[in-house]
Amino acid sequence: MVFKGLELRTIMTVNRIVSFLPSATELIYELGCQEKLYGVTHECKYPKDACAKPKVINTVINSEELSSKEIDSTTCKLLKEGKDIFILEEDNLKKANPDLIISQETCEVCAAYTNQVNKAVKILEKKPILHSMDPHNVKEILESITKVGEILELSQKASQIKESLEKRIAKIEEKNVEKQKVLAIEWIEPFFTAGHWVPEMIEIAGGKNMISKTGDHSRRLGIEEIIESNPDIIILMPCGFDTKRTIKEYLKILKNNTIWNSLDAVRKGRVFAVDANSFFSKPSIRTVEGIEILAKIIQPENFQNLKVSENSFIHIGNECS
Repeated sequence: MVFKGLELRTIMTVNRIVSFLPSATELIYELGCQEKLYGVTHECKYPKDACAKPKVINTVINSEELSSKEIDSTTCKLLKEGKDIFILEEDNLKKANPDLIISQETCEVCAAYTNQVNKAVKILEKKPILHSMDPHNVKEILESITKVGEILELSQKASQIKESLEKRIAKIEEKNVEKQKVLAIEWIEPFFTAGHWVPEMIEIAGGKNMISKTGDHSRRLGIEEIIESNPDIIILMPCGFDTKRTIKEYLKILKNNTIWNSLDAVRKGRVFAVDANSFFSKPSIRTVEGIEILAKIIQPENFQNLKVSENSFIHIGNECS
């Protein structure tokens, strides 16, 4: 059953939730409904309490043991062969017995996708409500708070969360100055652009986003495109990686690359790594802190006193010289 908006209230009260994506899990906790959450994914690690929830989604790719190139090759091979990247943990799903499953249709690589939803519906005797969160820009991320709030009959709480985030965004936009050219790279080997909501995040933070556009899917790009775009700042945000993992990839793949080192941004020490897994890869409410992180990188003189999470970004020019 797929329903929208207020229709849900006349159909079913939601007491048991299963989340197929980390951004939904984060929002459920923010709404104070974690006691109703009976299943999450292997990637639901925030807040920490979510790690203790039963896993209903797992992955066949062990990204901790594979290099960026190996992760890309394995993912492409699975997709080409029509095989699933994600595994439905059927026993845990049946025990969860959800009234509501929250999923996504934005990216079949980043989180559980249509195949897992269809399988879930088939094996569950009680058919749950299905809600898909599919934002492609910042506005839609904020709107997803309202929609989930309606489903859980917490519209007032959702409105408070949304308004608080909008105020934080407005504070960043107030200080926009002459825009510097910013290139965000979502994968290092091979290079991928950062798409979806990231270009808009950069624009809000005071940068001029290069190559990709808001709402675009991430795509491969060659070093020639990077050279041609001639960015003032390069921000490395490999999908699902934190700053520590990104620095590791940088040292292995890019540090001694002659062409990479010829880029103006690299020569001037204007390359940064960010915690993509927490603040950029997912369309979650924490993307607002991602905008704040970008503002500190792009406009350090204006946002010197803005507090962001520890280890949320690293100046590669300082750490890896």
